[in-house]
Amino acid sequence: MTSLAQTTAIIEAFDAARRVNPRTNAIGIAEQLGISEGELQAARIGRDVWTLPLAPSEMAARFHTLGNVKCLTRSSLAVLEQNGTYPPLGGSQHAGLLLDPGGLDLRLMYSHWYWICLIRDPMPDKNDAPNKGAVPAARWSLQVFNQHGQAVHKVFAKGATAQSQTLPDSWETLRQEGTLDTPAFTQSAQPPTRPLPEAPTLAREWAAMTDVHQFFSLLKRHQLRRLEANTLMQGSFTQALPVHALESLLRQASQQTLPIMLFVASQGCVQIRTGTLPTPLRAGGWLNLFGDCFTLHLDDQAVTSVWVVEKPNRDGGVTSVEAFDKRGDLVLQIYAERQEGRPERSAWRNLLTTLTRQEAVA
Repeated sequence: MTSLAQTTAIIEAFDAARRVNPRTNAIGIAEQLGISEGELQAARIGRDVWTLPLAPSEMAARFHTLGNVKCLTRSSLAVLEQNGTYPPLGGSQHAGLLLDPGGLDLRLMYSHWYWICLIRDPMPDKNDAPNKGAVPAARWSLQVFNQHGQAVHKVFAKGATAQSQTLPDSWETLRQEGTLDTPAFTQSAQPPTRPLPEAPTLAREWAAMTDVHQFFSLLKRHQLRRLEANTLMQGSFTQALPVHALESLLRQASQQTLPIMLFVASQGCVQIRTGTLPTPLRAGGWLNLFGDCFTLHLDDQAVTSVWVVEKPNRDGGVTSVEAFDKRGDLVLQIYAERQEGRPERSAWRNLLTTLTRQEAVA
């Protein structure tokens, strides 16, 4: 539990950072303070943050009422932002499906949704500085955090101001439902390092897959992490590539106007963007895709391994490119757009074959 003195110190540090730049992101401030982003936002309860006492499935069921939004999901090294409106919720009480290929397309794992909150971030315009009495515009967002204070998913209202009467009705309703309840986050523990385990039947079971979703059961049966499985299947179903091949892949896919699926996952949400890619641009050390309705930011210089992964299915198999961080966590997954029951695009396979031949790691 954060003490009053700690809370005060957090708020003072937050305010100081935002005075310098109102658009400084919260996760950056939290990292400087050595706390989680959730702890930072929870310190603001009673001022600009409200706890939303809703079950995860209940909150997700209301996403489609929020109107035009920007939604954001972050892995350790990638951030995917998209503009649009949410589709109606499907799925179950344990896992949500927001299905809109080409639009806002998400998979929700509710067991990791610990704290849901509404946040008001004042966004003063420099032109308003002389007017001391002016009420600055504000950015309103709905944010979900896991038990450890790590962001699961974020939803930003489009066109809202600080004045409640100009908030869209659905957002104003959420604010009225907000409470001052404080979350109690716990520290996350990194999985211990271990030698690469043996899995003598892995190759046979991998080859027997008829649906890519069987892969999760495969990992669970063998008690493997995804990167461990890729390493064990090197040369059979997987091929390691140098990290710079990731930029080459995105650049060539853009040049060939290949419809691509980008998967970015937090612990409790997978966000998918489907469509052709703009030309990758490098800025601030990050590799960026700036599209009309989406943006991908990728810290590819911190990626430690990249793999081409083949998974059998009834339609002749699917192939993905997977990028991992230094902890062995998946940060970005890339597929070609495909429809159920149809074979994978030959142009995608040709691209990966060429890339693998050029860049293969021994």
